[in-house]
Amino acid sequence: MSGSGKQAEPTVSQVLAGARHRFTEAGIESAAADARVLVAGLLGLSTTAIITHGGETVAHEQAVLIDKAIERRLAHEPVHRILGEREFYGLPLSLSAETLEPRPDTEILVDTMLPYLRTLAKTEGHIHILDLGTGTGAICLALLSECPEASGVGSDISADALRTAKSNAERNGLQDRFEAIQSSWFQNIHGSFHAIVSNPPYIASKVVHTLAPEVTKFDPAAALDGGTDGLDAYKAIAKDAARFMQPSGVIGLEIGYDQRNDVIDVFEAEGFKFLESVKDYGQNDRALVFALK
Repeated sequence: MSGSGKQAEPTVSQVLAGARHRFTEAGIESAAADARVLVAGLLGLSTTAIITHGGETVAHEQAVLIDKAIERRLAHEPVHRILGEREFYGLPLSLSAETLEPRPDTEILVDTMLPYLRTLAKTEGHIHILDLGTGTGAICLALLSECPEASGVGSDISADALRTAKSNAERNGLQDRFEAIQSSWFQNIHGSFHAIVSNPPYIASKVVHTLAPEVTKFDPAAALDGGTDGLDAYKAIAKDAARFMQPSGVIGLEIGYDQRNDVIDVFEAEGFKFLESVKDYGQNDRALVFALK
């Protein structure tokens, strides 16, 4: 052994195994996946490249950085918050303090809305989308990315969220077709839209505190709390949406797993026609679509 006492640099495989072991010991459910995504992200590798680069060494500075990130995950901070970004519908999106981390279930809403948008684009030519409570911009930017005939407005009450959404639009080359507007629901919105989409806060106030610490500690409360019955946002959207819709327009909403009938009732009471309900990967009702009667 050399006299310097300097530790040998660990390999990528060793660092990955160490992270996985610590997450497993701490009882983190997705220990292996979290370790892979976190270590790969910090090393600038894809989750497949991390396997093929397993024998390469990790510099001391990087190992220290990874160790700090592991500590943050052990304190329940979600992996993508630590990395500062998450991919959604194939787009890399930056996250910030006041944005909800986009979830795979929300991609269901994008999948559901695209056929409507493509049909509208054929008849209308150019289509205009409004994303209420846009957060990172995820839903609107995914729709714009898939539908070149569309332009969109992302509105949010949070200035922090809007800065993030604008930078995500630029990052994905969509800034010319995306506008960010600070607004509480329709308050500062003008014009009319072919599609209104939203993943609003839909958790009843009394159960917010029961959610996983990954959510309660790190997701913004304003993006979660839907009021006493979890329906405040849907009522606000249903009350005013018709005034901002093209006659052929549609509304697409993400909902909580047990809210399908309640949200349909809210929109039908305001004169909307229910078109379809779509389930997520866990077979829970996740997206609803409405049109003007």
